[in-house]
Amino acid sequence: MQRFRRLRQNQALRDLVAETRLDLRDLIYPLFVIEGTHIKQPVDSMPGVYRYSIDELDPLLKEIDESGISGILIFGVPKVKDAVGSEAYHDHGIVQEAIRYIKSKYPRLLIVADICLCEYTSHGHCGLINKERIILNDETLPLLAKMANTVVDAGADLVAPSDMMDGDVASIRAYLDAHGHKSTPIMGYSAKYASGYFSPFRYAANSAPEFGDRKSYQMDPRNGQEGLREIQNDIDMGADIVMVKPGLAYLDVLKEASLTFNKPLAVYNVSGEYAMVKAAAQNGWIDEKRIVLENMYAFKRAGASIIITYHALDVAKWLKEGNC
Repeated sequence: MQRFRRLRQNQALRDLVAETRLDLRDLIYPLFVIEGTHIKQPVDSMPGVYRYSIDELDPLLKEIDESGISGILIFGVPKVKDAVGSEAYHDHGIVQEAIRYIKSKYPRLLIVADICLCEYTSHGHCGLINKERIILNDETLPLLAKMANTVVDAGADLVAPSDMMDGDVASIRAYLDAHGHKSTPIMGYSAKYASGYFSPFRYAANSAPEFGDRKSYQMDPRNGQEGLREIQNDIDMGADIVMVKPGLAYLDVLKEASLTFNKPLAVYNVSGEYAMVKAAAQNGWIDEKRIVLENMYAFKRAGASIIITYHALDVAKWLKEGNC
């Protein structure tokens, strides 16, 4: 008889032989900044998550800085939107100004800037559209590249194109290189699926599409091998880090990517995954800490080296308390 239970007798033994470990530095916290002043606006679909004006950021930034996690992924919510998403690539747009502020006050924090037009367009799509309401791929690429350059000029450490336009990483890499930013890494949202798990985010970022859906550019949830081709393509175009999004429903893609590619691999534990856990915990149906940590270990076990999650600050607190 093999007695597997010998190494499960107490916490010290379980910790000694644990195959998978979480680290504070694995974690990135998504942050929503909104134009205006004196705003700390709760996101009803995501308990514990808020939209902040820049003047209200300090308490949160202090908590993030002291938590020991690596940094933030920043999204902007502008006052004015138009058909071409002008505020996305304005030198003094909301996300650019927020990056300048954060870097001036908390230089240790890594700032990853999301690159996409959906929060800034009046129609809510990630690219430009024509009169027939078709999303225009190639015409969108220069605007994404311009946005990337403005956020790096403002102080972003990485750029993360989430738009799912073909050729986005190559376009951004060429533009950044030509404008003196050859050292800035790109984290591609490489295998990003057209997922129902994104719904709470669209409320938080005010980015729901005015018409149609995003299935013509985000990936079909039925396809796994295509996700690997998307990841390979991002690597070929110059991505330094690749990502699978969402996380829980695509652990198979995440695992296969970790075995296939020799690149840092991120996973985005998205808004719907967060909201489900929060709702169940608030109803007393689950142990929130236990479920969240199971999810985090699933991501790590599947091969993620970077976890983007709205649970990041709670996870950091639990890790410091021990017994994780």
